[in-house]
Order: sequence, then C-alpha cells, then structure tokens
Amino acid sequence: MQTKDSAATIGGVTPETLARTYGTPLLVIDTTVLDAALARFAALGAALDLDVCYAGKALLVVALVERLKATTIGLDVCSLGELFTAERAGFPAERMLLHGCGKTGDELAAAAAGRVGRVVIDNREELERLAAIVALADNVRPVDVLLRVNPGIEAHTHAYVRTGGEDSKFGFSRAGIDAAIGAVLDSPRLRLIGIHTHIGSNLFEVEPYEASIAIALKIYARAAQRGAPMRELIAGGGFGVDAHPSGDRLNLEAILRALVARADVEAARLGITRPRIGIEPGRAIVAEAGTSLYRVVTVKHQGSRRFAIVDGSIADNPRPALYGAYHHPVALGRNFAAQNEETTVCGRSCENDELVVAPLPVDLGAGDLLAMGTAGAYTYSMASNYNRFPRPPVVFAGDGNHRAVTRRESLADLIRNDVVEYD
Repeated sequence: MQTKDSAATIGGVTPETLARTYGTPLLVIDTTVLDAALARFAALGAALDLDVCYAGKALLVVALVERLKATTIGLDVCSLGELFTAERAGFPAERMLLHGCGKTGDELAAAAAGRVGRVVIDNREELERLAAIVALADNVRPVDVLLRVNPGIEAHTHAYVRTGGEDSKFGFSRAGIDAAIGAVLDSPRLRLIGIHTHIGSNLFEVEPYEASIAIALKIYARAAQRGAPMRELIAGGGFGVDAHPSGDRLNLEAILRALVARADVEAARLGITRPRIGIEPGRAIVAEAGTSLYRVVTVKHQGSRRFAIVDGSIADNPRPALYGAYHHPVALGRNFAAQNEETTVCGRSCENDELVVAPLPVDLGAGDLLAMGTAGAYTYSMASNYNRFPRPPVVFAGDGNHRAVTRRESLADLIRNDVVEYD
C-alpha cells in the first residue's frame, strides 16, 4: 500500500473505493508490486543462472498464473487443485514441478502422464508407488524426478514452518537417501535428475542455505557417480519478508549470490560441475503485493485491553493464530486523532482470533476501515469457511484500475456440497 499526500492507495485506487465496490473483508493485490517482484526474480535468475519456480501454495488463482505464464518463472504445485488451476490458465506443463509429502495416487498418475515436467519425491513409499504406476502405463515417457532430502538443519523460524530439521516430516533422511537413489536407478521409467532441499519459511540468514547446499551437493555427487543423469539442485524457498514498516528488508541479491558462490566452491571441492541451482520463492514474490481490508464492527474495553473487532476472522487469515504472523494495521478513510492507543484487532469468529496488537487511533470506531499489509501470501490460500463465513474475493488493482479475480463466496456456495435428504 502506497501513501502520497496523506492519501493511501493500492495500485492507484483508494482503499475506500475498493471496500465500497467489493465489500469487506477483501484481499487486494497491487499488480504493480507483484509484477516488480516477478521481474526482480526473473532478472536474478538470468543473472545468476538460477532456475526460479514460484511456490503456488502462497497464493494461486487463475489470474495470477496467467501473469506468471508471461515470465520466465516456473511454478511448483502441491495438489491436483493447484495443478488444475495452473492448467486452466494454460501454464506449460514442462515449467511445472509437483511437490508434496503425501501425494495421492491421482497426483502421481498426473506426473506419470506428463502433466508436470518434474516431480519431487518425498519418501520411499511414494517412490515405490510412482515406479509401479509408470511400469504399468502404456507409452509413458521417462518421468524426471528429484529426491527431497532432509538436511537436518534447524532454521531459525517458527516450528510450524521449519521444514528441514531432523524432527520434520519432510523428505528422505540423510541415512536413507542412498537407498532411495538406488531405487530410482533400478526403475527404468524413472530418471533421477536432481536433489531437492527446503529448510523453512521466512528466513533472513544465508548460513542455513549454504549449509543445506553443502550437504545436498555431496548427495548429488554420489548420485552422479552412480550413473544418474543429474543436472539440478533445488535449495527451496523461504526467503524472509518483514511485515513491520521499520523492519529490515532482506538483501535477496546478496543471499542468492552467496548461495551460488558456496555451490561453486563445494562443487569444485567435490570435483564435479556445479548443477543448475533452483529456488522456490512464494512469500517473497506475493506477500508485499497484498493488503487485507476490514471494516471495524465494534471497539470495546475489556479489563486492561482495548479490542477492535473487525468483519474478518481466523477464517480469512489463520496465520497470526498459527504461528504469530504480523500484519501491520493502518486506519483509513477519514482524519483520525493523532493520539494512539494499543489495540488488539480481533476477528468475529468463535475463537480468540487475535489478528494483531498495535497502536491505533483513540477515536477508531465502528464502520472505520482497517488495512493490514503484507497479506498476499498464505491468507486467501489458507482461508476456510469456519463459522460458515464465505471466503472473501481477491481483487487485482493497478494503474488506477481494479477487477475481481475471484468472487466473494455466497451463502449458496456454503451449502453447495451439503447432501440433503428429503422425506
């Protein structure tokens, strides 16, 4: 959200205009910010010879995929729903990567059928099931796979988004990875082309990435020595985004340059050609482009605390409740008093769904508009219908124009899948 002459805009449109047009709660994506992030990663990929894939789990709607398709950035998907969304937008199969730690038979069959270009295998059972599917299929091309290894690195982030520690559910253990390499090599229709790691989300330090790369390259080299046609090592995503206005911005360029440099050093030490390094940014591409808009329903004091209850809830943004995510709130739409009071912004669900605690104007009241920033990632994609609240729409705003790219769910949508028996 940008401010100029005390007037806030999102993509050149006032939040009040967006709220009146589409209602609240509402997720607005500033396409200027989004396009700049896509261009930034595409340019870094070209400059550093990186393979960049957008992590679709952060936010995936058809309109966003259409924008992504026009770039050189690939797409990783984790479900048939994400794959179907990408296909609806006409995204090329060869630029897609299938992820997931518990893939269904249908998802593995989609990979075998060539609906994605590569598949990341997470565990031995998954590997065996995919090998069985391709062995029984007619005229199936070899399926390119990467093995996900858990490097055992404890990244400094919340436990719920730490994906590379020894107690994490993701990937092959380092003790089991060599057997997995052998199993792929024994399958004539699976082609091992790389190793994958991911150590966590919202990270701000380069050292965990460097350590993970060093471990993964050793495994990569062993697989190549055994005859696998290796070419790629994916270091994952998780690049941090600080939602506090006074926070330090991640020096992404420096981190990626350091990552590639460490890969060069380790590859030379191992006596191998450095593979193409892949990264999977999600939050780092879309988070700062998103703003959630809410109307205040009521403001009240309970004990020593002041609460502002808004018309959203844990249903449209579970992140603060799940792992303490912060979204900076700004009161908009009128001239507020200069004095602030610490306020707990809550939703209206039947939970203590605290969205944020921050100073807000003392005269904040019912009907006022609140914007919460850095909301593009893991809000709409994690939304639910708890309390049977309809999920909000997503709106794209840019150059003074705006359009809905998903519609607000209706009450009829909420009961669409209910099975009703009549007498």
